[in-house]
Amino acid sequence: MAVAFDLLTALLDSWTLWNRVAGSRDAGMRWRGEYLRLTYGAGRYRAYEELVNTAALATGLPPSAGAALFQEWNDLRPWPEAPRVLERLASHAKLAVVTNCSEALAYRAVGATGVIFDVVVSSERAAYYKPQPQPYRLALRELSFPAEQVLFVAGSPYDITGAGGVGMPVFWHNRIGLPLPSHLAVGVKHLVGTSPSLLPLLPLVLGQVSADR
Repeated sequence: MAVAFDLLTALLDSWTLWNRVAGSRDAGMRWRGEYLRLTYGAGRYRAYEELVNTAALATGLPPSAGAALFQEWNDLRPWPEAPRVLERLASHAKLAVVTNCSEALAYRAVGATGVIFDVVVSSERAAYYKPQPQPYRLALRELSFPAEQVLFVAGSPYDITGAGGVGMPVFWHNRIGLPLPSHLAVGVKHLVGTSPSLLPLLPLVLGQVSADR
């Protein structure tokens, strides 16, 4: 079995960094919301940094906001329980990351988790942004597992339909209580769990590993 994670929302508290760079929670949420709209609608890969800068300008932030975010990228921190959950899972399953950012920023962000992943797929390397199927399928090929044996841990509701669309079961780590857009409701058929914490992953995954033996 394998477990694949969204990186910037499911494993890392990227919200705090964006809000700090933007100058307030409200400004950060507007910026992040526009950035998510652009990346999830982009399809084929365009420079991640370009989309972040475009979102900043569209939400009234100065042109320097994107550069400031990337300069402080190494300040990203995992959710409190993430390191111990990942460490425990690594003893029983292969681990992967599938993330909507550039290759360089993906590896800088992975470093914040303190864990070595078996597979890291950036949207740049896959040539497409999630929720297009290409990033998820690339992770499946490199993990060498069929989709039904790879649990995807989503940070955004868009990953529910994206990962589910290629046949992966999905656990939604909905840390900040994001709403599920009505047009994505069809994706709930792929959900095997939803929680504001990563801790429920342990019995879910370890129970499945034991059942497979």
